[in-house]
Amino acid sequence: MNIELKLTVEDLNARYAQAIDDDKLEAWPDFFIAQGRYRVTTAENFERGLPLGMIYATSRAMLRDRVRSLREANVYEAQRYRHVIGVPLLASAAGSAVRAQTSFIVARVMHSGETTLFATGCYHDHVVLDDGEARFAEKIVILDSRLIDTLLAIPL
Repeated sequence: MNIELKLTVEDLNARYAQAIDDDKLEAWPDFFIAQGRYRVTTAENFERGLPLGMIYATSRAMLRDRVRSLREANVYEAQRYRHVIGVPLLASAAGSAVRAQTSFIVARVMHSGETTLFATGCYHDHVVLDDGEARFAEKIVILDSRLIDTLLAIPL
């Protein structure tokens, strides 16, 4: 096992989650390469090999558009997240690229202060070095449950 790659994935996921949790969504697309893919799907769809997703983007530009629409067009109740992320399990590594799986739990904090367990699941990540920085070539967010009680507005 390559400890340096494991720590790289761990750090990337921690900074990724902190950007979301701190409402620094404009920084979120920068965690991906230019043609990076982001998909949120259910465990059921993933296991069946179905490409459908609750969120699906195939480039950093699409992610920037999503953030712009969150800030300017979408209407949703004020909320924020708090991620708890597990230790990444490296699935495979080739050179400076690695595939990893990392469990997560996301609590949703409403503007009223009410906090609920919002989502649990696993990240399936393909991480590469891009201009000397680790970035996601692909991040698949696999939700344990297909029940999301509100609009999935903020990325997971």
